[in-house]
Amino acid sequence: MSDVRHVLVLPDRDAAEEAAEALGGRFGLDEEPRLVRDALAGEDDAEDAQWLVVLHDADDRLDPAALDAFAGEWDGWREEP
Repeated sequence: MSDVRHVLVLPDRDAAEEAAEALGGRFGLDEEPRLVRDALAGEDDAEDAQWLVVLHDADDRLDPAALDAFAGEWDGWREEP
């Protein structure tokens, strides 16, 4: 068992929530993704925040390219570790 995590970076909270909800059905996740607000450096305004969807992939079975394409559906991307 490994401790692989994937991080999807999305432009806003709505996109992150929609993506997190769709992830389970598309990829058959064992646990709920975690949403994290990531304020851009030096910015206090919520408008300048990205949202992260963090996925735990203990069995290392999720395809990084498929996750990147999935995040792209919400104008996001998968962050490289």
